Amino acid sequence: MADGRDDLAESLQNLFTSVSSMVKSELQGTSNQLDLLEKMNRRVASEYEDMGDVAAGLRVFAEQMKSKSGGLDEFVGQMDAIEKQVSEFEAVISVLDRYVSVLESKIRAESRHRHPSSPSL
Repeated sequence: MADGRDDLAESLQNLFTSVSSMVKSELQGTSNQLDLLEKMNRRVASEYEDMGDVAAGLRVFAEQMKSKSGGLDEFVGQMDAIEKQVSEFEAVISVLDRYVSVLESKIRAESRHRHPSSPSL
């Protein structure tokens, strides 16, 4: 019977050793996964930090563009005023052009009445 107990004790010892090795391997695998996850989290955090730096730079750039566009708005307003004045000036020129054409016609007609034999202007 002592021989049976020794075999049973040895089998139990082997079972406990095998279970212990299996649990140890599982824990090591979990630990490795956690290490990998931690490295990935650090990498992602670094990427987001870099993106934050880029976003901050873009914000500064956008503010600079906004301040420059504010200065351009003044020039755009001046250009609009000039364009309006040019349009009004063109309208006046058109009226004057028609008036000059009418005067030329009257002068030609008057000239023909006074000097019927002379060539027309």
